[in-house]
Amino acid sequence: MNLPVPVLTVGLLIASNLFMTIAWYGHLKFKAVPILTVILVSWGIAFFEYLLQVPANRIGYGHFSAAQLKTIQEVISLTVFVLFSWIYLGERLTWNVAAGFAFICFGAFLIFHNFGHSAH
Repeated sequence: MNLPVPVLTVGLLIASNLFMTIAWYGHLKFKAVPILTVILVSWGIAFFEYLLQVPANRIGYGHFSAAQLKTIQEVISLTVFVLFSWIYLGERLTWNVAAGFAFICFGAFLIFHNFGHSAH
């Protein structure tokens, strides 16, 4: 099965961001665990993020510009983080965080919109 480049790229980026969010923030509920243990476990989890992120960028580059790839990654990262912090950490999504995210999405629109010239 050959998936279209955008589907494969975005799918790999979503999976990689799930791993990275867990690596960076999953330990926050476990304050009693020694920091060295947290670092080593986080590195182990982040390894899987790299196994997905690097191929996503390799596959996507050419179909997307580097700026577009980074923008996709950042929007996915923020989306995953908002969901993670709400579901796992129990934090509320406040109006100012939602507004900030909306501005970032507007920035993504600007990066992807072709104003009469190629992005590549």
